[in-house]
Amino acid sequence: MAAFVFAVLLLMVTPGPGVLSTAGIGSGFGFRAGLAYVFGLWLGNNGVAIAVVSGLAALMLSIPWLRMLLLVASVAYLFYLAAKIAFSGSRIGFIHAERPPGMWGGLALQAINPKAYVVHTTLMSGFAFMPQNLPVEIGLKFLLMNLIWIPIHLAWLWAGVAVNRLDLPPHQQRAINIAMALAMLAVVGLAILNRPV
Repeated sequence: MAAFVFAVLLLMVTPGPGVLSTAGIGSGFGFRAGLAYVFGLWLGNNGVAIAVVSGLAALMLSIPWLRMLLLVASVAYLFYLAAKIAFSGSRIGFIHAERPPGMWGGLALQAINPKAYVVHTTLMSGFAFMPQNLPVEIGLKFLLMNLIWIPIHLAWLWAGVAVNRLDLPPHQQRAINIAMALAMLAVVGLAILNRPV
């Protein structure tokens, strides 16, 4: 179980679309708007985990045109987000929009988030610690993942709010934007390189 918890920490704390966009919502719209978005991400994250455990994700991804559609949608969204970050000038600007995306935005992002599918497939199919009682193991995995997922995303939300409150010089703000854009492009690259053939 300790190996599973450590794997969850490593896989969930690393930047992906969910945590990067959470920081962006915090930066652009504040903590309250960010909570609605994080709630949507949480619903979507657990929905992806259920789809993986039930085999629905494997069934959906076995349909070539649907798999390609999901890949194109996720890569296009991640490129869009990376461009918004990179070209936001010298302002700290992870995401700029008229209104926060809210719960539905978070839910929609997780549905097309390639990292979510990879993470849940890895965690649910590996790290067996109760092979004699698979339903209990899966239930414990859901519990442990959520006990780690929630504080990590709230921390990223707080970080986005905190960074926005800093009065950083323009060159430091630009460096943060470029680093965030490069992180998003790395996620895009991983999605493309690790797509099912």
